[in-house]
Amino acid sequence: MRYLIWILLLFAAAVALVSAAHNPGYVVLVYSSYRIELSLTLFVVALLGLFAVLFVLQRLASAVVRLPGRVRDFRAARALSKQRKSRDEALNAFFAGSFGQAEKLAVQAMRDGDDSALLPVVAARSAHEQHAPARRDTYLETLQGRPGEAEMLRLLSEAKFLLDHKDDKAVLALLPALYDKAGKNHAGVLALELKARQLHGDWARVLTLVAQMEKRSLLDSMAAATIRQHAWLERLRAQETAEGVTACLQDMPGEIRQQGSVAVAAVSALIRLGQCEAVKRLLTDALESHWSGELVGLYAECATAGDDILSSIAQAEKWLVQHPDDAGLLRALGRLCLRRQLWGKAQNYLEASLSVAPSREAYTALAQLFQQTQKPDLAAQNYQRAATFQ
Repeated sequence: MRYLIWILLLFAAAVALVSAAHNPGYVVLVYSSYRIELSLTLFVVALLGLFAVLFVLQRLASAVVRLPGRVRDFRAARALSKQRKSRDEALNAFFAGSFGQAEKLAVQAMRDGDDSALLPVVAARSAHEQHAPARRDTYLETLQGRPGEAEMLRLLSEAKFLLDHKDDKAVLALLPALYDKAGKNHAGVLALELKARQLHGDWARVLTLVAQMEKRSLLDSMAAATIRQHAWLERLRAQETAEGVTACLQDMPGEIRQQGSVAVAAVSALIRLGQCEAVKRLLTDALESHWSGELVGLYAECATAGDDILSSIAQAEKWLVQHPDDAGLLRALGRLCLRRQLWGKAQNYLEASLSVAPSREAYTALAQLFQQTQKPDLAAQNYQRAATFQ
């Protein structure tokens, strides 16, 4: 359709030219004593030519007027492209671990006029990795008072730096401002709080945060299970009464309570609190259901009186029938016999434990035995062997 219109216009133009060529009309221009006479066709052509010249002059004048603005726009676009390039290079260097180069590029981009809040953060974190706190704090100060995400990025970076220096109290003091800026469910703030609460020993809050982050898929199940188990263990170790230990065990999820490390922590806490009877019951029940060499090693700590020690030895020797090569059980029997002054049996059990798995505890107990039986040379040798273990 477009081509048809052009063809029609060309035919119309041809007809107009032919008509104009045979047009007998003319135009007379008179000015004072001057008289100009020309054909109508020439006048029309001249008029069209004058219009074309004026149109070109107008476009040229408009281009000249707009030229400074276009130059400014071109320079601004070139500067913006340079800033973006410097910013991208700074980010690439930072994530590649080239912190010196990242800081240099970020500073250069800021000098070029890039006001992105990312650049001071990249420069500050790069300086932090280079152990330059003065430069780091100077970069962060450039974000002070800036609206929007700049303040949130500054607070997040400051909290991370404090956390790297193990200053959990300062991080916890920043949390209200962080949550106010970022919201209650910001992933980065939740992760910072989790680390700060772990450092601070606020294990109840740690458990709450782990549940919240796992629900939102901010922690994988394996990491969440590890942190949760550690938090329960620390809560258990922090108890100051036997009732507290019992209550903590009751509140603990079943899959964690069955872990051997939990039983060891509970037994250690009860021994520290002087609850030997409760320890013996707990140990006996735990070992009957799930044998643990580490757990049985604590069995010697439970007996105090003579008859109690003898009953503990009898129970341990029953277990020895089923677990004859357990180094922890042999060591516990040796220590029990040592406390009952059964020197021969104690030495046999301790040496048997060392033959299965050498340990500092067994060497120390053996050294104490030789010391009490007036054999200082052998005692010294075993103390030296015990010192080789960390």
